[in-house]
Amino acid sequence: MPGVTHDDAPRSADLMPWSVAPPRLGRGWPVAPDPAALRNRWAALLKAEGPDREALFEPTRARTAHSAVAQLPGQPGGTEKLVRASGPCPEPVRVLYAPFDEQWLIPDHRLIDAARPELWRVADERQVFVVETADGLLATSRIPLLRTGRVRPLYRRPGGREPNLAPGLREHLSARLGRDVPAEDVLAWILTAVRPDLTVPLTGDPEVWARGVELGRRALWLLRRDGERPKLPGGRRPYVRAPLPRRPLTLHYDREEEALHLDGGRVSPVPPEAWDFETGGVRVLEQWFAARVAEPEPGTLAAIRPAAWPQTWTSELLELITVLALLAEVRDQRAALDVTEPVTTDDLRRAGVLPVPDRARRPATVLDVREEGPEGQLALL
Repeated sequence: MPGVTHDDAPRSADLMPWSVAPPRLGRGWPVAPDPAALRNRWAALLKAEGPDREALFEPTRARTAHSAVAQLPGQPGGTEKLVRASGPCPEPVRVLYAPFDEQWLIPDHRLIDAARPELWRVADERQVFVVETADGLLATSRIPLLRTGRVRPLYRRPGGREPNLAPGLREHLSARLGRDVPAEDVLAWILTAVRPDLTVPLTGDPEVWARGVELGRRALWLLRRDGERPKLPGGRRPYVRAPLPRRPLTLHYDREEEALHLDGGRVSPVPPEAWDFETGGVRVLEQWFAARVAEPEPGTLAAIRPAAWPQTWTSELLELITVLALLAEVRDQRAALDVTEPVTTDDLRRAGVLPVPDRARRPATVLDVREEGPEGQLALL
């Protein structure tokens, strides 16, 4: 954590006041690392009838094949009860399923116990979702499915409109720093300066602010995987040095060789910083690999999966190795950042920024898109 001696830093919950609980699936099969497997699972579900379809669906108290639910905002999924559903699988969408693990989801409200429609209404190419975790904050462009803390969208409306920031915060920081402070810079600073207890020291020093924002923007670029594929220092990139087997089952790291072994397959260079990168006390690369090789229960929809390790997974692994190594570098630089000229919670109270008004903690009214209710009815928002 950046070197800070004061204890009057504001909470991230006050800086980004509107939050939503993370979505809750209720069943694992609608999400997978491979979109083709999801289409095959949907086909198998619809091929079954009556009690067989109900059993494959894996009902809960919140969802059964007879549940009537509205359409997921912005998605084409049907609204007739799943027991009567027919037609092709809704096109899978990319989601953040676990820290640094992007997978695919069938975006159908009937399959999800608690989808959090508020998040889907504001999801677009401009949106950034900030997720509370045991290790601090993660940022993603994808709908996050992590079973952790609250989700805080950067914008309260689609199209990058109405930043989800405490009213008056940007204006107060602009006056202290002597420069315009866009919402994206506030987010970048939050990602840099946030402590494990989710308080966020702010600074009135323009040079410190600029350095923190620069680090935060780099972290955000890596977390969102935007634009050109990143490279390791010196322009290095990990490559497959020995072909991966049809279905690797074990993962081993050789620190001296800086090589990752997937059974007989080998990937290098893999910097130690990438291998050692952890979230929640678990190595990210081990967790990512385990999600793709774990044996599902036979006879379930989750058992429908690729017969062999897809090439796309190898490409994703190579990129993840690079991202983790570069994020470890940013993390070390964050730890060296000394936050001077603090802007404290008391300062924000005197400026009228805190306490945050109740309306800022509630979602904005979003009426840009017509939504279909259960059984094809018009949804009232």
